[in-house]
Amino acid sequence: MSQQSSGGPPPPPPAQPIEAVPAEPAPPAGEPLGGLIPYRNGPALAAYYLGVFSLIPLVGTFLGVAALVLGIVGLRKAARQPEVRGKVHAWVGIILGGLFGFGWPVAMVLIVVW
Repeated sequence: MSQQSSGGPPPPPPAQPIEAVPAEPAPPAGEPLGGLIPYRNGPALAAYYLGVFSLIPLVGTFLGVAALVLGIVGLRKAARQPEVRGKVHAWVGIILGGLFGFGWPVAMVLIVVW
């Protein structure tokens, strides 16, 4: 008598090896922090920090305007030289700088008038 049963379901096919998802490419050699901080794009990095510090009332107006200007400069630099990176930092500086550079004066006027 053979061990193969008649009428039962066929055995499952052999398992296929699972292919690994390719990891992101490693940062170039000599790139500190894996390219997280765009140290080659000074205007974008300065715009980022100024944009974050523009959250502070009163001085935020001046810091916000500077962040907006430096963010635009950093974005142009990143567009001309893609290897310097920093587009996200420049955009954060532009958005926060624009929002708080012009938002704080409006808020102060509304507080005084109201």
